[in-house]
Amino acid sequence: MSVEYGGKTVFGANIGIMMLETQFPRIHGDIANATTWPFPVQYRIVRGATPNKVVRNDPLALVDDFIAAARDLVASGCDGLTTNCGFLALIQDKVSDSVPVPVATSSLMQIPLVQQMLPRGKRVGVITISSTNLSEAHLKAANALLDTPIVGTDRGRAFTHGILDDQPSIDFAACRLDLLDAARELVTTYDDIGAIVLECTNMTPYANDIRKMTGLPVFSIYSFVRWFHQGLVPDRFELRLDDPTLELVGQR
Repeated sequence: MSVEYGGKTVFGANIGIMMLETQFPRIHGDIANATTWPFPVQYRIVRGATPNKVVRNDPLALVDDFIAAARDLVASGCDGLTTNCGFLALIQDKVSDSVPVPVATSSLMQIPLVQQMLPRGKRVGVITISSTNLSEAHLKAANALLDTPIVGTDRGRAFTHGILDDQPSIDFAACRLDLLDAARELVTTYDDIGAIVLECTNMTPYANDIRKMTGLPVFSIYSFVRWFHQGLVPDRFELRLDDPTLELVGQR
């Protein structure tokens, strides 16, 4: 007889996502399109936390609101938390100190791990929604090297404007071209790029195209949260007593 334990309200949706308050459309692959995830997630909107306030201004002014959302998600059963903006690396320490579960606020937190995987002489490059606003403070908060190469979509056709100005409609074909242009600029400006990290959580739908064009590994919030979730809910593997490898082990 197995014993199950409670202690929380919701079961089976272990990842909680703290959301900016937005109106722009969310396509498949976007963090805020629930069909993106191969597992259930829980969302909380942080009212008043607009893309403009978080990216172009100081998100620390909103940290208490994010902490309140984080605590509510934990109370609802989440075992790990993330956010839908890479710029929220700036509040990582304050949020993680306020809840009893692991917190991964930003895709930028992948940079040190990816860097360790690369051969000597290669660096991680970052594509961001705003190279104007992504600062050394954001890199430092993510424990990334301060000289990490960064290219933005700031001068593009649709991506940065559509999201940061929270437009009710977006030309996603133009967004794709913006991301490809940024990736092309990154690898031509810096000849030592060995992998790419996408800062913005709205960039995941274009990761495959960037990979095909550059030939480089591409890491996004999607890769990060799937890895994160695997630690919270590891796959279960059944012990097979007829497994032939067990016999080989016994003969050693």
